[in-house]
Amino acid sequence: MGQKVNPHGIRVGVIKDWDSRWYASNEKVGDLLVEDHKIRVYLKKLLFAAGVSKIEIERSNEVVTIYLHVARPGVVIGKGGEQIERYRKNVEKLIGKTVKLNIVEVRNPDMDAQLVAENIAAQLEKRILSPPRYEECHGPRHARRRQGHQVQLRWSSGRPRDRRLRALSRGYHPPADAACRHRLRLR
Repeated sequence: MGQKVNPHGIRVGVIKDWDSRWYASNEKVGDLLVEDHKIRVYLKKLLFAAGVSKIEIERSNEVVTIYLHVARPGVVIGKGGEQIERYRKNVEKLIGKTVKLNIVEVRNPDMDAQLVAENIAAQLEKRILSPPRYEECHGPRHARRRQGHQVQLRWSSGRPRDRRLRALSRGYHPPADAACRHRLRLR
């Protein structure tokens, strides 16, 4: 059996940066990792409609700074910034520390692999997009600006023997770049 290595781990320090940036003593590392995970799960679940691409966390002695990379920043900010203030207070309550939220807009959501995968999954769940019609809907129009993409869809019509797998790809795929390949399992 082959050993798989996460492509993000290979790229950290070369073309990607860490998702969490902080230093701590050995006794505190476990607690801070659990806090980071709680923050990410809470914000991702709460702001799914805003199209959260990435959540970066920086810590200093007293302040936790969170950078939210979102496709629709207006959904997060709300009218007059009241919505973002509510989210900040909820996160402060969750971890018990001072929190600063920064919103970063994702300029091209069609180029972000995480957002494209979530969009396809949401369309399939709502039955807007059936897997055989994927090629028509996400074909040349969406792949125009990116170098290439590959998506694997697996679905079933109810019976175990009817499970189907369809691999769809457009454009050029460098052999070493497995980060742009997303797999969605539908059951």
